[in-house]
Amino acid sequence: MIIFSGSAHPELAENIAAYLGKSLGKVDLQVFPDGERFVRIVENIRGQEVYIVQPIARLPNEYLMELLIMMDAARRASAARITAVIPYFGYARQDRKDQPRVPITAKLVANLLVAAGTDRLLALDLHAQQIQGFFDIPVDHLYAAPVIVNYLRKKMSKEVVVVAPDPGGLKMAYAYSHMLSGGLAIVAKQRRSATEVEAHDLVGDVKGMDCLLVDDMTTTAGTLCAAAEMLADRGARNVYAAVSHAILAEAALPRLKNSPIVELVTTDSVPQMDYNGFPVTVLTIAPLLGEALKRIHDNQSVTSLFRV
Repeated sequence: MIIFSGSAHPELAENIAAYLGKSLGKVDLQVFPDGERFVRIVENIRGQEVYIVQPIARLPNEYLMELLIMMDAARRASAARITAVIPYFGYARQDRKDQPRVPITAKLVANLLVAAGTDRLLALDLHAQQIQGFFDIPVDHLYAAPVIVNYLRKKMSKEVVVVAPDPGGLKMAYAYSHMLSGGLAIVAKQRRSATEVEAHDLVGDVKGMDCLLVDDMTTTAGTLCAAAEMLADRGARNVYAAVSHAILAEAALPRLKNSPIVELVTTDSVPQMDYNGFPVTVLTIAPLLGEALKRIHDNQSVTSLFRV
């Protein structure tokens, strides 16, 4: 087993390798003056199992292209099996045609990865479950919930209501409510634009309760903050938010600071920004991913990693 890291999140890759008692494989990553990416795998990988860690976030176009080049380099170096470890799968929101003459970019990315030589994919909390079906190769889909729930059990009171900030997050909220032995509620929303969200109504009783908003990802925090305002108006005691991938833009920080959210809990699936004093707890997923790599390498089941 040899683990390589792209330039997207080397710290996470190092922690995964450390969990497995290994060092990262040596790879030369360069950017030419015209912006082209260059990759050279320094060590011999002939007949080896290769794992390449690269979330497609922050600079998705550059990091996706770098990942594809690394895949091609490993394939041409006669690696026995190449597994793409993508903690955050970029372009996952473009998973369907909801307007005329638009692409299904998530499927395009899947095709590119397979064409580049990917034999297996390991991902965490895909934005849409059906993306697994975009691949004709094995996909191991992990969840950050066990890591996040273990923290929240120590943090929140027993009187908790898990809230889906939109109808699409109901299944995730339902799973969290079972793991936390809490209630369930849902906020109806309408998206005005890519950055503006309006919350319409709340289904469920949250008065006097600790509320936990859960989602797979947030960028502008518009959905979370709009839902949090509604929960506060309906008498919620404290409002927490938990997201697997916090890819926050600069516009998100003022929103979060002015919202009723008292704490944001997330993972290190992507590099974290400076939150400028806002209370954010970043939980590491390196042991989860490291254990998954170990079990994939040993041809063991990863099912137990879903349990809290």
